[in-house]
Amino acid sequence: MTIEPVVQISALEHHEYCPRQCALIHVDGVWSDNVHVVKGEYGHRRADSGEHKTERGRRVLRSVPLWSEQFGLTGRADAVELHDDGRIVPVEYKIGRRHGTAGDVQLAAQALCLEEMTGREVPEGALWFSAIRRRETVIVDDRLRRRTIAAIGEVRATFTASRLPPPPNDQRCVECQLLGHCLPGVVADPQSVDAYVREVMCSGS
Repeated sequence: MTIEPVVQISALEHHEYCPRQCALIHVDGVWSDNVHVVKGEYGHRRADSGEHKTERGRRVLRSVPLWSEQFGLTGRADAVELHDDGRIVPVEYKIGRRHGTAGDVQLAAQALCLEEMTGREVPEGALWFSAIRRRETVIVDDRLRRRTIAAIGEVRATFTASRLPPPPNDQRCVECQLLGHCLPGVVADPQSVDAYVREVMCSGS
């Protein structure tokens, strides 16, 4: 019997940003800090505290473990709000500004987990962008759910693949913390790969 690998919710966010980054982090175990990573860790201190409290009439749970047996997901929510009207709202804290839909997929995956864990519908989540101090509601509609479920399958396929996805070699790479490990400018050009291999071999001789 083949056991499907469990997918971390954080892997979905990395995959939506860049499939190669996802594979390097979650398959090869590669990690490197840069200024954005350090800022992110600093900005998540409150969310990672595990401290629960009541804010503006709603109960806020922080650093909440999540899982889904149906979708084979595991992870953690920065915060989960419990509203008086019964709504359950996952909240993700982002240090910078919005970049694509990676955060939306991450929230949708959290909603899938919370629905399975609580038996209640979770039709929306929220992203908090600290750089601009703005909260943005994300509607977890059928389209986003389908995209998230598809992404789960794509990440699972990445986990079992025999090679890394190709590098995008675009603007995403410029400030990626794995730039030195990924080498997108080299890998994207076969001639550059040959030159790089020759240089490494010659320098080691």
